Formats: sequence, C-alpha cells, structure tokens
Amino acid sequence: MIDDSAPIQTDEVDDGSDEAEVSIEQLKAELADWRDKALRAVAEAENTRRRAERENNDARAYAIQKFAKDLFAAADSLERALLAAPRESTDAAVTNFVLGIEMTEKALQSAFERNSLKKLDPAKGDKFDPHLHQAMMEQDDPTTDSGAVIQTMQPGYELFGRVVRPAMVVVAAKRAGAPAAPAAANDPAGANPYGQPNGADPGGSVDTKA
Repeated sequence: MIDDSAPIQTDEVDDGSDEAEVSIEQLKAELADWRDKALRAVAEAENTRRRAERENNDARAYAIQKFAKDLFAAADSLERALLAAPRESTDAAVTNFVLGIEMTEKALQSAFERNSLKKLDPAKGDKFDPHLHQAMMEQDDPTTDSGAVIQTMQPGYELFGRVVRPAMVVVAAKRAGAPAAPAAANDPAGANPYGQPNGADPGGSVDTKA
C-alpha cells in the first residue's frame, strides 16, 4: 500500500530548473554580445563609408582646384566687363556683344557650380564672416551696421565647403555708440572682428586709410 503522505522527491526537478535558468541567462548574455557586435559593425561600416566619401571628395577637389584657380582670372575679367558694359546702347552690335559676354559669364559660373565650386559674393549689409571673407579696408557708412559688409571688391569661391579664395570686401567702420555686427557663435577669432580663426588671417589685415 502506497502512503500518500510520503514526501515527493523534487531534487531532480529542482536541478533541471536551475540548469534551464542558467542556460537562459547564458543565451541572454550571448544575444547582448552579438547585438553589441552588430551595432559596432554597422557603425564601423558607416565610418568607412564617410571616410571613403571624404577622401573621394578631397581627391576630386585636389584634381580640379588648380584648374579652377586658373579660371578665376577669366571669371573676374568677365564680371568686370559686364559691370562696364554699355547696356543702354541702342547699337545692335554692341547689344549683341554685351549679351555674348553675359552668356559666357553665366556658362562659366554654371560650369563652376556643376563641379561644386560655389561663388562667395556677399551683399551690402551681410555680416562679415572671417571664414569666408577678407576685409580689405574700412569705410564710414551710416546706413550699414558697424563691421558689416559694404561692398564686395572681388568675389570668392569655396570648393566642397572649403574656401579656395575668400571674398575681398569693404566693411563698415565702427562708430561711437553704434552696435557692431554680431559675432558668430563660438568664433575663436576673439577681439579682432576681421581675424581668421585658428591662426590663419586672410581677413585680419585691414586698410583703415580708405
């Protein structure tokens, strides 16, 4: 006869449950490890892609930078020719000549843009940016904020976001009691409003005798 009150032996069951819990914890740890490795692999692949893209842009920029610089003189000459062109002339030959210069200048600028060469041509009143502009002189101008651009003497260019030639500008001289143009945030140029960050100084020399 079987005694129902006899205790049931649970040692084997408990051992199996403990082993299962250990296995689950191990699987969780392995899953977390593989997830971390997968995230690291994705991040590394993205870094590699960005590095390759940057190196490709650098190589391309180096290849066309010298050629682009050689064309700046031609672009400047075309722009000066347009500024001096007799647009009011009624002579058909002169009108066609001016139109030809204008179309040539536009074609050259379009070629620059297709090759990621961006023109820097700040308008009057634009804030002086030492990263992009070179201050050539200061002039008094009551209609413009102190330190802002009055006139662009020669446009600049940037290639893939890097300045190849800064725009040469005239800036408004500081006036007593007049607010200066706001400086860029975190601009390391410091007290010199025309200084270039990080030691470079393409805009730091200002002719105040104008």
